[in-house]
Amino acid sequence: MSFVRRSARMNDSQRGAWDRHAADFVVDVPPAELSTSIADGASVDWVREFGRRADLIVEIGSGAGDSLVPMAAARPEADVVAFEVFEPAVASTLGRIGREGLTNVRIVVADGAQGLGRLFDDGTISEVWTFFADPWHKSRHHKRRLVSGAFGDVVARKLVPGGVWRLATDWEDYALWMREELDDHALLENVHGGWAPRLADRPVTKYESRGIAAGRRIYDLTYRRRA
Repeated sequence: MSFVRRSARMNDSQRGAWDRHAADFVVDVPPAELSTSIADGASVDWVREFGRRADLIVEIGSGAGDSLVPMAAARPEADVVAFEVFEPAVASTLGRIGREGLTNVRIVVADGAQGLGRLFDDGTISEVWTFFADPWHKSRHHKRRLVSGAFGDVVARKLVPGGVWRLATDWEDYALWMREELDDHALLENVHGGWAPRLADRPVTKYESRGIAAGRRIYDLTYRRRA
């Protein structure tokens, strides 16, 4: 597991958004030993969940929905499943979804690394988004980084042939780590042979703006599942 849930109380606005929208947009999955883990054998019928068959996109670590909501709004023909363990952030996302009137988003309050591996059939996902994952700066914590060659195996297995994995980070050491882990992956191709241009549909979030203000460069990467 890459994350466990951080406890925090929702404010009144977040609680209201949760009460109004969770039943429609939050997908409950059976937990394992930890509240954010997912039980072996858990499954979701995503066609039934969304009520249609469409391209499926997965975001791991959607935060308060700063990227998720506008990007999902720009892709009404696709269905987006987001993983986030911080419930107040999920509540904020629900408020955004409600205000935008979106119907093509579902959220799972669980660890995204496990969720990707357990809740999707192989070869069914069109895109995976991993934007500004925790860099786990200390060397002894690098094993907790989400992006790795082993996780690349999972992503590649779940993507359709030609499907893409879009990543972004504002930490150079993590960006270089990503390339070291993924550039030579047998099933993934670095689409641009190096850093990718910024994805036009990805908005500049408050988190990203703070990184830019601190003088950090934003690194984008795109990998494609080989046929």
